[in-house]
Amino acid sequence: MVMENVTFAELAKERYSVRKYKSQPVEQSKLEKMLDTMRIAPTAGNRQPHRIRVITDAAELKMVDECTRCRFEAPLVFLVCYDKNAAWVRDKFDNAMSGDVDASIVTTFLMMQAQELGLGSCWVMFFDPAKTRELFALPENIVPVAFLPVGYPAEDAEPAPRHFERQALKDILF
Repeated sequence: MVMENVTFAELAKERYSVRKYKSQPVEQSKLEKMLDTMRIAPTAGNRQPHRIRVITDAAELKMVDECTRCRFEAPLVFLVCYDKNAAWVRDKFDNAMSGDVDASIVTTFLMMQAQELGLGSCWVMFFDPAKTRELFALPENIVPVAFLPVGYPAEDAEPAPRHFERQALKDILF
C-alpha cells in the first residue's frame, strides 16, 4: 500500500527490515521514483560520490546470493557503493573520507522512498566485500557499502522481535 499524506515520523515508525518478499517485480515507475529521490540525498560538499547498481536480472541476483545470505528472495537489490576518487576528504584535520557516510545517507533515502511506495527493504551490511568486488567487477576506486534488497513484503513478513527495542534518550544523549 502506498503511504500518502503521512509525516516522515509516521513513515519511519512503520518501516521495518523486511526479510521475506513476494516474487512480484517492482514496477519501473516505482524504481524510477526511488532513483529520483536518491539523487537528491545530501552528500559532503555535494560531491555525490555514490555509485549504485540496480540489480533485477536473475543471474545478477544469484551473484548477490553468493555475496550474502541476506537477499531474502527480493526481486530488486541495490548495490550501494562510493567512488573514492569523488568523495570529499576532511583534509585539514584527519583525512577522513565521506564516502561511507554519503553512501549511507543515499541508502536511507532509497529505503524511506521504498516505504512510502508500499515496498519493503532491508539494509544489508553482512556481505563479503571481496566477493562483491570480484563478481560485480568493481574497479579499485569503487567501494561497496551495502546491499539493499527491495520488494513487496510477503503476507507473513513481520518485524524482527528486536525491531521495537529502543534505548532511552538518557542513554543516547550526552
